[in-house]
Amino acid sequence: MSTYKAINLVKRPAGKIGPELFEVVEKTVPEPTDGEILVRQTYMSLDPAMMGWMSEDTDSYIPRVELGDVMRSSGIGEVVASRHPDFAEGDQVIGMFGWQEMALMDGAGVNKVDKNLPPEMALSVFALPGLTATQGLYGYGHPKKGETLVVSGAAGSVGSIVGQLAKADGLRVIGVVGSDEKADWIVNELGFDGAVNYKTDDLGAKLDELTPQGIDVYFENTGGPIQDYVFERMNAHGRVVVCGMIADYTAATPRPGPNWMRIIKKRLSIQGFTMPDHRDKTKELHAKLTPYVQNGQIKYRTHVLEGLESAMSGLSLFLTGDNKGKLMVKF
Repeated sequence: MSTYKAINLVKRPAGKIGPELFEVVEKTVPEPTDGEILVRQTYMSLDPAMMGWMSEDTDSYIPRVELGDVMRSSGIGEVVASRHPDFAEGDQVIGMFGWQEMALMDGAGVNKVDKNLPPEMALSVFALPGLTATQGLYGYGHPKKGETLVVSGAAGSVGSIVGQLAKADGLRVIGVVGSDEKADWIVNELGFDGAVNYKTDDLGAKLDELTPQGIDVYFENTGGPIQDYVFERMNAHGRVVVCGMIADYTAATPRPGPNWMRIIKKRLSIQGFTMPDHRDKTKELHAKLTPYVQNGQIKYRTHVLEGLESAMSGLSLFLTGDNKGKLMVKF
């Protein structure tokens, strides 16, 4: 009887993320019953949100992963057995398959993907990163040609797409990154107008240099000290889209936020959002994103780890900033 590997969450993180939080288990390959499909994953996405899903927090936008359960993640794979009318063997599909080599699904939340679309591109652009970038930028950022947008985590999977969409729409785009290599990539490869290295630059002086007309849209992925400097340079009627706060995900005490007086003075709009609220918009968001991809206006790069068990240590790359591109695991 054949088996497959899965990884369960067995401990809550306490300041660091590593293999000690997980347990590798062997499971028997199941047979689908009526209305079910069996998927063999080919690539699995690693995302910063996972650190929130592993935490003690029970008051969040999505239930935490309980101890002893398979770690949650999205991925892409092939249907290897089907008793579901909407799926056939050989279909390429995306869904929340978890940290496991195979997944038995009832079809809910599983979407077919064109077999001609490379899996790495599907996960980097048309899965969670592209959907999040498109919904956040257009649903809440309301970008206008000629405005200035600053995006933190700009070399990451979401931030890089946000910046490229905004550039294609005629905005001035500044990215916040954590290395000179990432700064070079977003400026010289993606076409951003400038980059701030939050680890080495004088943040205030660099923002003054790169955003002389102030900032109209801030797409926040990371938090950290840069947030205060951007907030102080927001223009009247500016929009702040809060997508992630990775700097606080494992912090014992989150950083205090900026004083709200500027929100009043500048009539700022600040909106937090998460993609689970917008699952019903997937087709609409794909329709919005696809023309940019077809026109060659969206580039991406991937950071591929080999084998399921690499996820246990790979997730820490988000905290060190050593990931370069969309982080994923190849099976």
